[in-house]
Amino acid sequence: MHTIRRQNPLSKFSGAAFHGYPVATVAYYGKDDKFATKAAVSILDEKDNVISMERWYCDTSDVRTDQIVSQAIVSFIKEQRAKSVVIADRILGCRHEEGIDYPEGSVCLSCPFWKARDRWSGKIKHEG
Repeated sequence: MHTIRRQNPLSKFSGAAFHGYPVATVAYYGKDDKFATKAAVSILDEKDNVISMERWYCDTSDVRTDQIVSQAIVSFIKEQRAKSVVIADRILGCRHEEGIDYPEGSVCLSCPFWKARDRWSGKIKHEG
């Protein structure tokens, strides 16, 4: 018996060149840097204004490899007629949103992993 491996529908955008605006940005979030439970896609115009945004959540599988979520993201990108796509190469932080899920200026108490981490590098912030 052979195992069928499905390619992630988003993989066709990996490493793609810039083709103009609008640009779709795909970012992943989770309680830690290993398991993504949220994907957020923003569509940006030539002035980096967000003209559309959509979010997907999944607690049972990693959204980066979930076929249903990936297909929904591809559909959204096509509907928005994005000419370029930028995909984060790692989980960028907590899935909760500052000012919505926890107070502005504080840290998320549900995701302590991210408390002392720089979301862009993933490294522990040095106090000083």
